[in-house]
Amino acid sequence: MANRGKRVGPKRKRSFRPTALLLAVGITFAVGAWGYLVKAAIDFGIQARDGTPGAWTYLGLACAGAVACLFVGLMLVSRMMRTLGITSAPRPIGGRRSSR
Repeated sequence: MANRGKRVGPKRKRSFRPTALLLAVGITFAVGAWGYLVKAAIDFGIQARDGTPGAWTYLGLACAGAVACLFVGLMLVSRMMRTLGITSAPRPIGGRRSSR
């Protein structure tokens, strides 16, 4: 058998990525805020069922805030995956190539 070359490319040097760190901190805060708002929504729901005035308003605001935090967290996760090279940008539709 002939000596064949390796099909493995050169190892890429891992380096510190401040963008990835910033995204990780943002994800942590967004998911933490989401958890806090879900807990608050549960508490406001209990108060609203007990007849506390204004609790329905706070329940709605807490729910909307929780949805927004979860959305932001998921968007940051997708950015993190693209930053780390796990996913890539989508290919253009219709055969057109981007000018980048």
